[in-house]
Amino acid sequence: MGALHEGHLSLVREARHNNDIVVASIFVNPTQFGEGEDLDKYPRTLEKDTALLNDLGVDHVFAPDKESMYGNNHVTFVDPTGFDSIPEGSSRPGHFRGVATIVTKLFNIVKPTNAYFGQKDAAQCVLIKRIVKDLDMEDDLNVVVMDTVREIDGLAMSSRNAYLTSEERHAAPIVYKSLCAARDVYYASQMSESVPFPSSQLLEATMNVLNTEPLVTEVQYVSIGCKETMRPIELVFLENGAILSIACKIGSVRLIDNIVI
Repeated sequence: MGALHEGHLSLVREARHNNDIVVASIFVNPTQFGEGEDLDKYPRTLEKDTALLNDLGVDHVFAPDKESMYGNNHVTFVDPTGFDSIPEGSSRPGHFRGVATIVTKLFNIVKPTNAYFGQKDAAQCVLIKRIVKDLDMEDDLNVVVMDTVREIDGLAMSSRNAYLTSEERHAAPIVYKSLCAARDVYYASQMSESVPFPSSQLLEATMNVLNTEPLVTEVQYVSIGCKETMRPIELVFLENGAILSIACKIGSVRLIDNIVI
């Protein structure tokens, strides 16, 4: 959606390395924002973004306006059944309908052979893979999910990090630390014997760390989800793994993060 940072640029570098032609899209998609969210104040830095993309050798930048993507008589949406019921969807009703619609439209317009996304938006990545499979795009389109890019202190890079005050920025790495604490508990348990591990213990380990930071003003969810669906699971099996994900507020800024085990 723009306001590019190193996480976005890592996707561009990978695309440039592996493809003859690279197209980057920049569009702040209104249909994936809910009432009271930050659509109006979301950072828009198109001139700076296009300069960064040009420096990395992007061939084309597709930066449409709202009217060209959603005309006056636009009525068709892609509605992914069940995604409003996963933790991120419950926190942002209608969000995934907006994501599914705009991504499908972009795929139809650009017709990429490879599309690159960041693991930081784990549920979005699961959704996009589902769209490609369910809508029979697999023969023509490969979805590449790349690791989350982090600051030195572990904070996942995000355009919304710009909203943090200096004090909040200092506290924000607690999000990743809490996930790492849960991951460490899980791997420690698997060293002794490979048995299904209760998700409740991972939730407890995560919350124990989050609760040490007073600037965490709200925990919207901590989820241990299936890698294929993001639906919460009660037991983690070693052969299947899981995605540990979190959404919380540092001050008034909503941050999300996840790790894969």
